Amino acid sequence: MSVGLIALLDDIAALAKVAAASLDDIAGQAAKAGAKAAGVVIDDAAVTPRYVTGFSAARELPIIGKIAVGSLKNKLLILLPAALILSLVAPQAITPLLMIGGLFLCYEGVEKVYGLMLPHAAHAHESALEATSLDAQSLEDEKVAGAIKTDFILSAEIMAITLAAVPAGGIFAQAFILAVVGLGITVMVYGGVALIVKADDLGLMMARAQTAPMLRAIGRGLVTGMPYFLKALGIVGTAAMIWVGGGIIVHGLEAYGAAGLAHLIHDAGEVAVHAVPLLASVLRWTVEAAGAGIVGIVAGLITIPVAGYIISPMWRSLKSLLPRRRRKEALADGKK
Repeated sequence: MSVGLIALLDDIAALAKVAAASLDDIAGQAAKAGAKAAGVVIDDAAVTPRYVTGFSAARELPIIGKIAVGSLKNKLLILLPAALILSLVAPQAITPLLMIGGLFLCYEGVEKVYGLMLPHAAHAHESALEATSLDAQSLEDEKVAGAIKTDFILSAEIMAITLAAVPAGGIFAQAFILAVVGLGITVMVYGGVALIVKADDLGLMMARAQTAPMLRAIGRGLVTGMPYFLKALGIVGTAAMIWVGGGIIVHGLEAYGAAGLAHLIHDAGEVAVHAVPLLASVLRWTVEAAGAGIVGIVAGLITIPVAGYIISPMWRSLKSLLPRRRRKEALADGKK
């Protein structure tokens, strides 16, 4: 009996070692997959702060919290099962879906540029798409909804990159890795965004310190500099949507055999690298991002009239058929 018990304990210990090794392997795979998605993660972090611009300081963290919860729902409840199902039953559908998402990012980014360059025309375009909100709560809800829609596309790209980086194996291991990467990236992105948007409040507290001149100087620097930093980050976020969207389209076309754009962008990067070898990595990334950005701008310019004259009327017709929507509109008209 004692020998059998010892053998059983040895077997349990061996199983525990195998389980621990499996967990270590999964953690390592999750870290590698998350690292491959780092470029999109940076874009996501750059895009988000612009959605809290213009709101009171008291509403900044609640808005970020709402967007973070929406991002987690995107990744864990929608994209994770969808990615696993598509990879099993229809892997060929992943690329066109990502390209549609890339077009949406291009549209969002170019629309922002359009608004800066031609504000009156952009306002007319936005009014044609959706009625303008008049109260603060509706404006906040629209901002949150817009951020979650943009996050959905970026999250889809993150999950697709992660799934492609995960070695073929059991579906439960893949699901676990996707969940770990999705949760970790969401915490990292929105935690970082929260720190960024509240840095001016921290600076104000530091500027009021009575016994630390150096602390006061740093605080004043934060208070003075954060508006410019947030503005610059907003510009980077808009550019990020355009070049990420353009990059998705370029890679999608390449997957379907239309590799001309991808080769042209790659060759331009190689020319820049040979011209200045000391800055090889920086120049390659800059040139390739610029190439993807040009593609994104062209795609965005095409989608703006398509959205205004085709998609928007179809969407309005669809919404008019929904009873819940009609009831809300009737109530709103009654209040007026």
